[in-house]
Amino acid sequence: MHIATCVWQEKAAAAMGAAGGRAGEWALSRASVWALLAVAGGALNCAVSFVVFSFLDVLDMVLCVVYKVVDYAVEAEWKPCYCSAAAREDGVGSGGGGSAAGALFVPPRAVSAAAAGPKVVRLSSSSANKMQLEDVSDTLYVRASLLSDATRKPGPSAPALTVSPAIAELIRGKMDRAPRPPRQAPCWSDCDCKHCHSWSTGSRSSHHLYVHVQAPPSPTVEAATEAVVFIHGFISSSVFWTETVFPAFSPAARGKYRMFAVDLLGFGRSPKPAESLYTLREHLEMIERSVLQRYRLRSFHVVAHSLGSVLALALAVKYPDAVKSLTLLAPPYFPVPESEAGAATQYVMRRVAPRRVWPPIAFGASMACWYEHVSRTICLTICRHHRVWDRLFRLFTRNRMRTFLIEAFMCHTHNAAWHTLHNIMCLSASRMGSYLDVVSDQLSCKVALFHGRDDELLPVECTLAVGARVPRARVTVYDNKDHITIVVGQEKLFAAELEAIWTAASQD
Repeated sequence: MHIATCVWQEKAAAAMGAAGGRAGEWALSRASVWALLAVAGGALNCAVSFVVFSFLDVLDMVLCVVYKVVDYAVEAEWKPCYCSAAAREDGVGSGGGGSAAGALFVPPRAVSAAAAGPKVVRLSSSSANKMQLEDVSDTLYVRASLLSDATRKPGPSAPALTVSPAIAELIRGKMDRAPRPPRQAPCWSDCDCKHCHSWSTGSRSSHHLYVHVQAPPSPTVEAATEAVVFIHGFISSSVFWTETVFPAFSPAARGKYRMFAVDLLGFGRSPKPAESLYTLREHLEMIERSVLQRYRLRSFHVVAHSLGSVLALALAVKYPDAVKSLTLLAPPYFPVPESEAGAATQYVMRRVAPRRVWPPIAFGASMACWYEHVSRTICLTICRHHRVWDRLFRLFTRNRMRTFLIEAFMCHTHNAAWHTLHNIMCLSASRMGSYLDVVSDQLSCKVALFHGRDDELLPVECTLAVGARVPRARVTVYDNKDHITIVVGQEKLFAAELEAIWTAASQD
């Protein structure tokens, strides 16, 4: 009996082992199928993307001519654009000549081998207190077509085009021109509604950002309150905060903290000057003037999302003793490999906007970043008619959460979005590393980092890289959350996280 039982057990074990082996083989085959599908999907994405973006390369050139004609017909003014940059062997001087003394840009042969490519050498004889070299990103005027970029040789590279006289005059004119009163009528392709253009009606409002302030109701408590500055990301506005986490804060937090949510320059209800280059310097000065100086903030916490994280870091570096805590959501930090050091801004542009049709958010970022006139067409279609889109969304969704995002994403001008994307996001390649080193080595404030694992615009590796650069930072990665749902959809949870951060910072 014992022998029979043992034999039966051995046969059962053998059968189970065979079944387990078949299950393992089935799991392995399924994994192989998924791997093949992933490879096939990636190849299809690349093939479709090549066709689509090659078409967009041609379309952008056609739209360039169309917009020049329409701009002249409607406003009697030629508007030079960055896509008209052309190869040129001589420098562009102050009078269009090639003298190095007055050159705005110089050809590659006139620059040392260590700094190949066109560089902004000197803007004008009085440029010491104006724009600096690092304020303008070369990605504005050097954007290779998809075909030339695909055939680019690996290794260090730098832009090989010299900016045309039209681009030189465009940049020089914006920076050397005497200050002018804000334009009373918006560009024909921009929205002229009261919400978007109210800042131009009064001289005072044109010098300050729109700031939503949520303060404790009791004036006697105000002196004991702490300040928190909220900075939104790209093509967004203060409603990203005021419609989400602001209502979710506890009564204790609403009674203790004064919260300032700004609309960045060119977005939401803030000024949208047509003459601005929307550089980091301009954005930072407007935040200082509109919040820190206007409300006399001597110490404050900072909460920033996406592109706003670059401004938050710049603010912390400039006011190291004032910042009590620094909370960054999906910071756009891409460590540049040594092989790409010669063209760091180009590397960041390819990472942020990879020119792929899938995922959709990458497709949108690519059109906004690579194609000046295609992106203007998108703004003409969406931003100029945001009131129509808002009514349609209200009608079909009856969901306030979605309709407030219309205001967040659509109330800006193409000029503001185009320059901010290049002069902040792409140019962050030359700034983020030094900012993070200062925060790590010289600042003692609390640093908290948050990211959604499913973020398809800025991968979670961005935040992990920031965490590696600032070892004391607390890193939180949310599963099943992306670039927007890291806040939207979990407002109470995130509000509680912020309250805990501020409390801990105040106790140190």
